[in-house]
Amino acid sequence: MITKCPICPRGCMLEEGQTGFCRGRENKNGEIICSNYGKVTSIALDPIEKKPLSHFMPLRKILSVGSFGCNMRCPFCQNYRITMVGSDIETTEISPAELAQKAVDEVEKGNVGVAYTYNEPFISYEYVRDCCIEVRKVGLVNVLVTNGYVCEQPLRELLPYVNAMNIDLKCFNEAFYKKLDGDFETVKRTITIAQENCHVEVTALIIPGENDSKEEMKNMSSWLSSLNPNIPLHISKFFPNYQWKHLAPTPEGTIYSLAEIALRKLSYVYMGNV
Repeated sequence: MITKCPICPRGCMLEEGQTGFCRGRENKNGEIICSNYGKVTSIALDPIEKKPLSHFMPLRKILSVGSFGCNMRCPFCQNYRITMVGSDIETTEISPAELAQKAVDEVEKGNVGVAYTYNEPFISYEYVRDCCIEVRKVGLVNVLVTNGYVCEQPLRELLPYVNAMNIDLKCFNEAFYKKLDGDFETVKRTITIAQENCHVEVTALIIPGENDSKEEMKNMSSWLSSLNPNIPLHISKFFPNYQWKHLAPTPEGTIYSLAEIALRKLSYVYMGNV
C-alpha cells in the first residue's frame, strides 16, 4: 500500500519497504516509520553555545546526539557524511531510556539535557519524541537544532516537550531554498510557531554570491524583528565543504557589515567563526 509521509512538506509517497527522500523514513506494513529509530551516529557532550544557543542556559553543556539522513540537500553541508547517507552507515543502538540515563550521567560535568542535532532531528520524529519524554522525566531539558523544514502538525506535537530550538534560516528568498530542496515559507512558519512556544535562536550561514546581500539581511532581520526583536541571530561564516569546495570562505568584512545591518532591527546578533 502506498502511504504518504506526514513529517515534512515533501510528502513522499512510499510503497511497502520504500525509503523516503530523507533516507531516514520508510513504509513498513503500510505505516511510515523512522527507520533510523535509536540508531545513533554521533554523540558528544558539547558547550551549549556550540548549538549555537547564547541565551539559553549559557556556560553549561548539553549531550548532543544525531542519527543519519536529512530532508534537504544543502551542497555546503558540514555534516554530509551522516546527513547524505542512509542505513548502511555504522550506528550505535541507544533507546530513549538509555539516552536519558546517559544525560543524567553527564550532569556532574555540567550537562543540562539533550540536544538533537548533527543531522535533521525531525526525520527521526518518533525517536526524538520518545527521547524528549524520557529526558523530561529525569528533569532535564530538550533542544532541537533543525532546518525547520517540517509540517505544522508534527512540529506542534513535539513542541510541548521542547525547551529551546536553534533553527537554520538558510537565506531570505525562495529561489535559494529551491536549490537546497527546501521551502522558504515552511521554515518561516516553523520559526513563527516555535518562538511562540519555546526559546528560539536563529542561524544564518552567509555564503558568498548566494545569500550575502545587504538587502537580504535587511529583509531577514526586519522579519525576525516583527516576530520578536529579542530573537538572537547567529550570522555564521561559510567554509568550503562537500559539493561547494570551490567557493571561497565568507570574508570577515561581509560578516561584520551584515551584523551591523541586523543590529538595526534585532537586539542580539552574534558573529560565528570570525
